[in-house]
Amino acid sequence: MPTHSTTNPSVRSRAPWWFNLAGQLLQPWVRIRRDPAEPAALLQAGVPVCYVIERDGFSDALILQRACREAGLPNPMQPLAGTRRRRSVFALARRDGRLLGRNRKRTPNEPLRQLVRSLEGMPDRDIQIVPVSIYVGRAPTRDSGWFRVLFSENWVMVGRFRRLLALLLNGRDTVVHFSAPVSLRSVLDESGQITPERFARKIARVLRTHFHRIRAAVVGPDLSHRRTVVDAVLNAEPVRAAIAASAAKEKISHAKAWRKAHKMVLEIAADYSHPVVRSVSFLLSNFWNKLYDGITMHHFDKARAAAPGYEVVYVPSHRSHADYLLMSYQLHVSGVVVPHIAAGVNLDLPLIGPILRRGGAFFMRRSFTGTPLYSVVFKEYLAQLIDRGVPIEYFTEGTRSRTGRLLAPRTGILAMTVRAFLRAPRRPVLFQPVYIGYEKLMEGKSYIGELSGKPKEKESLFGLLRGLKVLRQHYGHVALNFGEPIELNPLLDAASADWRSTSTDPDAKPEWLRGMVDDLAERINININRAADVNPINLLALALLATPKHAMAESDLLAQLDLDKALLEELPYSDRVTLTPMNPASIIAYGEQMGWIQRVQHPLGDVLSASGEQAVLLSYFRNNVLHLTATAAWVACCFLNNRRMSRASVLRLGRIIYPFIQGELFLPWDDDGFVEQMQATIDFFVQRGLLESINDGRTLERSAGQEDSAFQLKVIARSLIQAFERYYITIAALAKNGPHTLTGAELENACTLTAQRLSLLNELSAPEFFDKALFRGFIQKLRERRVVWTDEAGKLDYDTALEGMVRDARVILSREVRHSILKITPGGGDKESAAGDDAPDALTGGSEAAKLPGTDACVADHLPADASSSDLHRRHVDAEQHAHAHEAAPADADGPPPP
Repeated sequence: MPTHSTTNPSVRSRAPWWFNLAGQLLQPWVRIRRDPAEPAALLQAGVPVCYVIERDGFSDALILQRACREAGLPNPMQPLAGTRRRRSVFALARRDGRLLGRNRKRTPNEPLRQLVRSLEGMPDRDIQIVPVSIYVGRAPTRDSGWFRVLFSENWVMVGRFRRLLALLLNGRDTVVHFSAPVSLRSVLDESGQITPERFARKIARVLRTHFHRIRAAVVGPDLSHRRTVVDAVLNAEPVRAAIAASAAKEKISHAKAWRKAHKMVLEIAADYSHPVVRSVSFLLSNFWNKLYDGITMHHFDKARAAAPGYEVVYVPSHRSHADYLLMSYQLHVSGVVVPHIAAGVNLDLPLIGPILRRGGAFFMRRSFTGTPLYSVVFKEYLAQLIDRGVPIEYFTEGTRSRTGRLLAPRTGILAMTVRAFLRAPRRPVLFQPVYIGYEKLMEGKSYIGELSGKPKEKESLFGLLRGLKVLRQHYGHVALNFGEPIELNPLLDAASADWRSTSTDPDAKPEWLRGMVDDLAERINININRAADVNPINLLALALLATPKHAMAESDLLAQLDLDKALLEELPYSDRVTLTPMNPASIIAYGEQMGWIQRVQHPLGDVLSASGEQAVLLSYFRNNVLHLTATAAWVACCFLNNRRMSRASVLRLGRIIYPFIQGELFLPWDDDGFVEQMQATIDFFVQRGLLESINDGRTLERSAGQEDSAFQLKVIARSLIQAFERYYITIAALAKNGPHTLTGAELENACTLTAQRLSLLNELSAPEFFDKALFRGFIQKLRERRVVWTDEAGKLDYDTALEGMVRDARVILSREVRHSILKITPGGGDKESAAGDDAPDALTGGSEAAKLPGTDACVADHLPADASSSDLHRRHVDAEQHAHAHEAAPADADGPPPP
């Protein structure tokens, strides 16, 4: 390790004997971690080094000397070469006090003036100033005593006795952060002809800002934060104007309106407390160990590297109340400041609310309607946080997902964030998406109830205490995957070249803002999905829920898991998706251990199943990763009811259906990108033997229904088939009722009722099948594509393209499914022709016979769950012989039949 000598070798350190003795006494109590580990590499050889520490303190000097000695750096206690200074270190903030009965008047800028004067008249001389930050007990570990938490690092310059206690209790968790050195000569030359006094003040301001940023990043915002923010909010011009308007409108005094606004700010504002954060962190370390097998973060280093210099807004997926605590805890123990979190005011409960508030939560009402003063106050509070560079966290979905899918984003708080930045664009904003993945949810049963129509249970302290019984259960592993960050400035540049001029008008609402915010919201959801974690429970759910009785022979399940893993590995969705390293046998064993699946022993081979409520709960974890297999599921769907199709037809229909799948699952590709994904997926299926490419690749053919490959293809397809059934319900309801008949709300309600009834008749285990939000999203996408629109009377009219969509549905959905939907759907008649389903099919020339009446669906549908592949062959020889006459008929008129 290189050393840097900056003094004459004959000049020895002048540190007094008692200083060195104190260092030896302190050594057993202090364990130093340097950041970076090799700071000597930062220095320029041959240039004198002067260290600057944030605060004056005897212990800090001892720690600095030891850290420098261990790193091979120049001794801070030796004289600084070329100057009159007896030490190569000084403190930026110094105590005033009395020592031995004399007043000690400290002038923090005096060392800087001495250094500047030492360079006067000597243009070849330089001094490199190295800022050093020292933190004692920043993040107590789970083995730390409770008492130690109270003496960890904070913003207060504590007394000598308290610092001694902090060293004795937390000295083994001491961090010494060396920043890059600053060339005093370079800064002096750039500053021009200014006096040493002015230059010293300038350097001191820069150093104070530097130390403030480092401390804020390490230990969080200043303890005085809440008071100063509340005052700033109430004194802001928009709030003062809103107070005056409220007083005039409600005919109350200005003082009463001010008190009303003050009460609103206190209702909203966080009351961040370092001792509380550290205390809760200490408690949670034991809590998580009992609740979870482990919490893993992926790509966090990339997120941390991208954050410096930005106002960071964390935007995680929202699946559980545990999300708040998990994110804050993991960031804290990883050395990153805990963000301020936007929480619903329903969580401001007695006892719990104050703890959340001191942990960084700020509360917002569910609706701002009818309260203009509250709206202005909240927007100003958010603007103050952004202006101060406080990291923020909120959930763009607005509420926890009850289905496992990402919900359509609510853009209100995103718009507030963007407008706050436009008002004062000093610090660029970076949105950091985070995917949170679980293997079991504490709220699982309540989600099922809500999706089934039960009202959401209101949060209360009694309900929280009653729900503590869930803590006795085991919840497996949790993954926090950090997605690709999104910078705000490039989006603003793309939306408007002159967006910076908007900041001059705080009330401006430019026309481009709404579209830009919508684009930002969609990008956030896309990047969350691009960072998905695929755990063993996700894979089991994908496989088992694709069978009628949610059961598979063990050999079939092993093969399906192997296929799914190969699909995700060979056709990666993105470079931030993570996949369990477990092999198929280990995945099954883990699913049994977690209680998700049960084993039924049988002489012909064991059967694995998920029955009853477990199957319904598993649908949540299938939906977490449904987007990862969407392309493969679409290609497989094309062969559910068709033995053969041309490659061109698969791609053409994929282009038609993609906008609707993309809107529901937040897929990342454009139309051409999706076509490329389909091509790669088809090639994968051909390589694995699930499809056969014939006629020089123009035609694709699956094997007969009794083959294992056909069974595997069907399992992949069934993960997405319910989405196409929902689409068909919607367009069938429109076509059956006719144009100018239904409003958007009436269509949405009719679709929901139809899906509910179909679910009851077919015992579907996916509650999201009749989720009103999914129908609403599909109808909205039809509006965006101008397939449907609203007439002057508020009724829906539609384009002839809708009838084409009905015809195309015949390629994917069986006649039985289509007839069931049409029979249940409320409307003008029960005949299939009402929805245009008897119209000639552009793909098959209108020939239903071309769809192989004996082998349309995979024959495994008609077998018990424990049937093996050989059983399939024996039980369906007759069916295959009956269907043999139809095998040669082309299932798709776009390509010629195989020879």
